[in-house]
Amino acid sequence: QDFADSIYQMVAQKFQELTDNFTSMHARHKTLAGIVMTKGLDIRQAQVIVLSSGTKCINGEYINDQGLAVNDCHAEIVARRAFVHFLYSQLELHLSKRREDWERSIFVRLKEGGYRLRENILFHLYVSTSPCGDARLNSPYEITTDLNSSKHIVRKYHGHLRTKIESGEGTIPVRCHNAAQTWDGVLLGEQLITMSCTDKIARWNILGLQGALLSSFIEPMYLHSIIVGSLCHTGHLSRVMSHRIEDIGQLPASYRRNQLLLSGISHADARQPGKSPGFSVNWIVGNTDLEVINATTGKRTCGSPSRLCKHMFFTRWAKLHGKLSTRIPSHGDMPSVYSEAKLVAQTYQSVKQQLFKAFQKAGLGTWVKKPPEQDQFLLT
Repeated sequence: QDFADSIYQMVAQKFQELTDNFTSMHARHKTLAGIVMTKGLDIRQAQVIVLSSGTKCINGEYINDQGLAVNDCHAEIVARRAFVHFLYSQLELHLSKRREDWERSIFVRLKEGGYRLRENILFHLYVSTSPCGDARLNSPYEITTDLNSSKHIVRKYHGHLRTKIESGEGTIPVRCHNAAQTWDGVLLGEQLITMSCTDKIARWNILGLQGALLSSFIEPMYLHSIIVGSLCHTGHLSRVMSHRIEDIGQLPASYRRNQLLLSGISHADARQPGKSPGFSVNWIVGNTDLEVINATTGKRTCGSPSRLCKHMFFTRWAKLHGKLSTRIPSHGDMPSVYSEAKLVAQTYQSVKQQLFKAFQKAGLGTWVKKPPEQDQFLLT
């Protein structure tokens, strides 16, 4: 509990610093998230590496086929994207000629090519309120130790994959029959569907936080713990995070069913009254500025793309692809299309399919994907 409280205090303090003692207009938030890095569980060496706020998603009419918009501006999702940005910077240190640069990196190079996290480095996610989706629907009862007897009830009410609703608050269970979204459908005003934060976090617990692109250079990166500020029911949370996909089966080397430590905090912040702001902010260690994204358009308030958009990540990935001796020596030519670059990490892709099948097999619904056209852009 002390550790969880310290993580929360560090995140709150950093946010206070960045928003001029909470006076700047961007201090307004309904949900705040942050990721803290520690060496072992030593809080004295802890460092806040990313911060974010936000509770909204992009409007379907702004969906972008050049990878220039951020689709999901919920705080914990933006925190993960900011974390991916941080991972790129850490890998880029290895391209430096200076030895002290790569000694500063959180990655060590593997003999067979590719990179792994240094020993004993842990990541902790703080989020000020329970992630939307199944984790936020407080369970009507504590799940008893005898899971089997209550399994059929759990099946019925709980654990179902849920989706966020465009320009609305809250989530609804996935409608099984209509799992495919189409580009023209969305542009003609069909509501854009985005998976809930609970489901995305459950996915990170199998696939890691690094995403498909980075998986061609590094091993999966998992969170060590999640600390939730309010609306928290840890028994329910842990069921949602890990028990839903107990029968996912054998996972390939370096992938695992990550068992998170979960905690609330002793004194939750009072929730901010009023409507959720329409913007999302993000900050990444090593970058002085707080970036502000308009959650409706998925771009910065000035109209230019965010540093967290797919296009930016693809550009950085392509640079690394050219220069790093990658994990898979048979990497082949540089793919020029984003969707093809994601397929380079074959193991990642097959584990992803395994995860989706496990959700379906457990009767929890079908993962809803964005229209494929969204990822068919070229590197310009």
